[in-house]
Amino acid sequence: MNCTRFPYSLVAKEASKRSLAVFLFHLSLFLLPSQPQIGQEKQAETLGLRSPMAPSPPPPAASGGHYAQQFLNTALSQRGPSALPYAEDVKWLIRNHLVALADAFPSLRPRAALFTHNDGRAAHLLQADGTIPITHGGAVYNLPAVIWLPEPYPRAPPLVFLSPTRDMLIKPNHPLVDRSGLVAGAPYLRSWVFPSSNLLDLARSLSHLFGLDPPLFTRSTPNPPPPAAASSMPPSPSPRPPSEAATVYAPRPYRFPASPQLASRPPPAEDPAEVFRRNAIAKLVDTAYADAAALRATREAEVEALFAVQAELRGRGVLVNEGVRKITEEEEALERRLQDVMMATDVIEAWVAENRKGTDAKAEEAIQPADALSRQMLECTANDMALEDAIYALDKAVQEGAVPFDGYLRSVRALAREQFFQRVLCTKVNQAQQQAQVARMAARAPPQYES
Repeated sequence: MNCTRFPYSLVAKEASKRSLAVFLFHLSLFLLPSQPQIGQEKQAETLGLRSPMAPSPPPPAASGGHYAQQFLNTALSQRGPSALPYAEDVKWLIRNHLVALADAFPSLRPRAALFTHNDGRAAHLLQADGTIPITHGGAVYNLPAVIWLPEPYPRAPPLVFLSPTRDMLIKPNHPLVDRSGLVAGAPYLRSWVFPSSNLLDLARSLSHLFGLDPPLFTRSTPNPPPPAAASSMPPSPSPRPPSEAATVYAPRPYRFPASPQLASRPPPAEDPAEVFRRNAIAKLVDTAYADAAALRATREAEVEALFAVQAELRGRGVLVNEGVRKITEEEEALERRLQDVMMATDVIEAWVAENRKGTDAKAEEAIQPADALSRQMLECTANDMALEDAIYALDKAVQEGAVPFDGYLRSVRALAREQFFQRVLCTKVNQAQQQAQVARMAARAPPQYES
């Protein structure tokens, strides 16, 4: 449900389903009417579970819980090849389940035996072997059963098998038990939830459900012939003592022989009200578990959808984190660049402030020619460019009609003449500068060897 974040909601949903099942179980106990005392022997005769045996022998001196504690402490503490195949973190829980079951049902005692799986694998597993008491028609009967604890127990439900004796048969088409004796349709096993489910509640649930519809019955046997002395009289069943109606069988030897006097009696008609109530309870339980299964399927689909959303969000979270990392790196680079620019700005401002102090000279005086020829060259070039600008201005003026055409010609002629003289002067000054530069280079040259 990581399992992660989601696991708490799943546990809550499973717990709610389990609470619903427990509520329906107690509701069925409350709605089930108590059977009258009259007719109990007839129902027992129909089931074939009555026995003419004497009352059950007293239980052994050691209680079931004390024996289970001693046995389990030894069995679960073994290590090496003889260790039982259960996880170490659940062995204490397995011990508590079996001890609680032995305390409540002394007829179910734990022991270790060899279990063969459907694929042929064999393993030494724990089991609770004995009988499950049921109450049917006001009388108590014991059904022989074995509760196996597979390797993944208690995260997986146990395996419950009925072990009928040679004179007992499994009821055909029973809703909870198949032909092999496996209890596969029990609601408590279908809704097994770790770690709340346990063996004690399972045994109580099976005892209640089997009391409503027993899965075993005794094989019918023909009536013995009447004695020769009484051949002229019709056979009549011998009366039973009143105490036999409430006979409780002992955990051993798990046998329920049929009564030869009552085996041939036809089954009596059941009370319609009782049948209606029993069917209503079964229908209510089936409907509740069907609704719980549908609700579970819906919730599992919702959980799968939430898992998909969670995976998508995690993927987008990785992308967002990568983008944030890149933005952080870029921000750090820009901050370093800003620091460099600020330092360069401070340097330039300091240089400007230092060079501006005590300087009130004009812009044209900022640059001084190196010699007279350079000064004359500068003036000639400036005059030439000024005359060029004046001629351009006259061209714009005559195009706009601001200057008459004859005046334009006279002005252009005078300016062109002056510009010609300035350019000739620039050419002469340039030649003089070249000659002076050659003279300076000759003066710096090394003396030549005399002949």
